[in-house]
Amino acid sequence: MIDARILQRAAIVGTILQVALALIGHFFPWVADNLFMFGRMMISATAGYLYGMDFGRGYAVSALGGTIAGGLCVVPALALSILLGETPASMMAIGTGISILTGGVGGAFGQIAAIMRKLGF
Repeated sequence: MIDARILQRAAIVGTILQVALALIGHFFPWVADNLFMFGRMMISATAGYLYGMDFGRGYAVSALGGTIAGGLCVVPALALSILLGETPASMMAIGTGISILTGGVGGAFGQIAAIMRKLGF
């Protein structure tokens, strides 16, 4: 049902981007103060989108894969942000939950992109 290879690629891309955001936020406090939550949500949604676009076999399965990819990619970056002191530990559950949600939405939009690609748009 879930394609593990596509899921792995989407999660790796998302994890690299999430860790880069965490490191940038550590060295530039303005980023940590103003862009962490929005950036994490967008990166998780992008990871979900990548899964849905590559998989392209239905909205529910694409959203499920996007949910998993979005949740997987944010956990290491949140842990790094907590260790660096940029994020309070209480944000681990909230940030993961939000990223799971946005990953699922990204997966559904990725399915739309897969349909458009099949139609030649």
